[in-house]
Amino acid sequence: MSATPMLVAQLLNLMYNIVDRIYIGKIEDIGVVALGGVGLCFPVISLITAFTNLFGAGGAPLCSIERGKRNLEKAGRIMNISFYMLVVTAVILTMIGLVLSEPLLYLFGASDITIQYALPYMRIYFLGTVFSMIALGMNPFINAQGFASTGMMTIFIGAVTNIILDPVFIFGLNLGVKGAAIATVVSQIISAVFVLLFLTGKKPELKLQRLKDVEFRFDEVGDVLSLGSSSFVMQCTNSLVQIACNSMLSQFGSDLYVSCMTVINSVRQILEVPVLAIGDGSSPILSYNYGAKNYKGVKKAIRIITCAGVFYTLVAWLFVFLFPSFFIHIFNDDSKLLQIAIPAIHMYFFAFVFQAFQYCGQTVFKSLNKKKQAIFFSLLRKVVIVVPLTFFLPYLGFGTMGVFMAEPISNFIGGSICFITMLVTVYFRLD
Repeated sequence: MSATPMLVAQLLNLMYNIVDRIYIGKIEDIGVVALGGVGLCFPVISLITAFTNLFGAGGAPLCSIERGKRNLEKAGRIMNISFYMLVVTAVILTMIGLVLSEPLLYLFGASDITIQYALPYMRIYFLGTVFSMIALGMNPFINAQGFASTGMMTIFIGAVTNIILDPVFIFGLNLGVKGAAIATVVSQIISAVFVLLFLTGKKPELKLQRLKDVEFRFDEVGDVLSLGSSSFVMQCTNSLVQIACNSMLSQFGSDLYVSCMTVINSVRQILEVPVLAIGDGSSPILSYNYGAKNYKGVKKAIRIITCAGVFYTLVAWLFVFLFPSFFIHIFNDDSKLLQIAIPAIHMYFFAFVFQAFQYCGQTVFKSLNKKKQAIFFSLLRKVVIVVPLTFFLPYLGFGTMGVFMAEPISNFIGGSICFITMLVTVYFRLD
């Protein structure tokens, strides 16, 4: 399967923001509070990712299905439609974000202390929105054409650039949090240029065309938006959850608890990468075989991603349970932070294995163009379960720990229902 290059690509993609947080957490005297400030930017980053997925995750599976049918003209048209919608959206998001950054951060739970670090980071990050969305949004179209290694290289170039530039800008030039944001934007520009050069070059079967040569068909635009809405909703709900968590932790705790959530969210992002990579790596295979009516191949892929996902999440949970301090120390070793983060991380990851079932079900629904199911289960786990629990559990006597309890409860309920529904409505009906 093509999951191995995708795993590497996901790990490298993670470096964009994770490396920022690692270095920011090490800034002398202000590391902990600066982490909290950057954590307040997560909802916005998730929102940008949501729009990126709307076109990338919406168009790429359709592109793979048409390639499986050998309908290359339509496959190429879908890719180009997705590209130009992505670019226009990125420009609009940049303009809105630069104007509304400050009020948004206060809305998300910023204090007068954390705003000093969150605001410059967010404004600089917005300047790289177009490049970030091109690099991440068009990369699935490289993978959809069978160039998984090239897709991995796209991310590798940007990630390595970010790793090198972060300490230079943060510590060498003494730019602090601003330096981390600048390094990220520069790396995104380099990744975007690489993607554009490849998709306009000789190797790919499907190439990007000039705007005047692209035929926009409303039914195909609708198909891209409809299928991509699943990933879009999922990321939007991630943003909503982050806002809810930061708001309640600010109310029932302090800036230190917001920093704690930043660390735990970062650990979660690290640990869930293999699960996401398994899903992303299998998505073109599921779509292609489904389009070619090779249903045995589809069922085999489902079995593989389920077993691999469950095995990995069990192992990951065991490591978090046994060595929580190790994961926290990656970002900061402050004793006060450690004191609240250890019980919080144990609680947060308690039902981590059920994320494997959630991602497996979501991947199958998305890859097979089951739009309604994909959107429903995106909403169920986050909007219907996590957000209400995040707001209510602290008031039921659980305090700040109630915020961290919402995640495992939602993983258990949402993951189980999603996977069982996928088995009943898809797997057992494929012959």
